[in-house]
Amino acid sequence: MDTNTEQKKRRRLEGVIVSDKMMKTAVVEIARLVRHKKYKKYYTITKRIKAHNENGQYHTGDMVMIEEAAPYSKEKRWNIIARIKQEPRGAVEVGKVAEVAEVAEKQS
Repeated sequence: MDTNTEQKKRRRLEGVIVSDKMMKTAVVEIARLVRHKKYKKYYTITKRIKAHNENGQYHTGDMVMIEEAAPYSKEKRWNIIARIKQEPRGAVEVGKVAEVAEVAEKQS
């Protein structure tokens, strides 16, 4: 086996961008379900990861795929590779989209 030709399998995760205020960096929130060992109930664990956003093409609310990479900085070790779903560019906070939709339905 030649280690020079092989590439290490990199982890890929999906998440939602919760902040894009930094230059070339976006904060991606990853949520996953975990089952409690004793009570067998599922609960959500969220993790916020800083990811490289080179051209600033990904914005708050977008669902993206990130991939592990060599360190860009002290805290940034992930790269955004694709947009899965794009949210409209409104002034709606992440996590509040469902609540806003419910309010709009009640009013109409």
